[in-house]
Amino acid sequence: MEISRKKLREEVLKRIKYVKTCVVARELCLLVRSNRAVLEPKDVKEVCFYISTLCKEEGCLESSVLCQKAAQAVSSKDEKKYLELCANSCVKCGEQKRPRPKKESYVA
Repeated sequence: MEISRKKLREEVLKRIKYVKTCVVARELCLLVRSNRAVLEPKDVKEVCFYISTLCKEEGCLESSVLCQKAAQAVSSKDEKKYLELCANSCVKCGEQKRPRPKKESYVA
């Protein structure tokens, strides 16, 4: 009984970590991208750097680097480059990291 409890605990903790990093990063990215017209460049830069740290924490280094570069592009006022980098980061982002519940094997 204790072994299955430990496995379930590990699975739940993995899901919690995913929500704390990947889900939050994706939601923040969506908010920034859909509301960039009303945000100041410094707001976008700050949030992009935060998203980058979330990605790095989850081990998604490529997404993290792209987010950092997007934040720097906002500073240089190169909106086209920022949007391109941001879009690439979103493409690289987390669906492959999504934890999936394991299907139980049927034993007769």
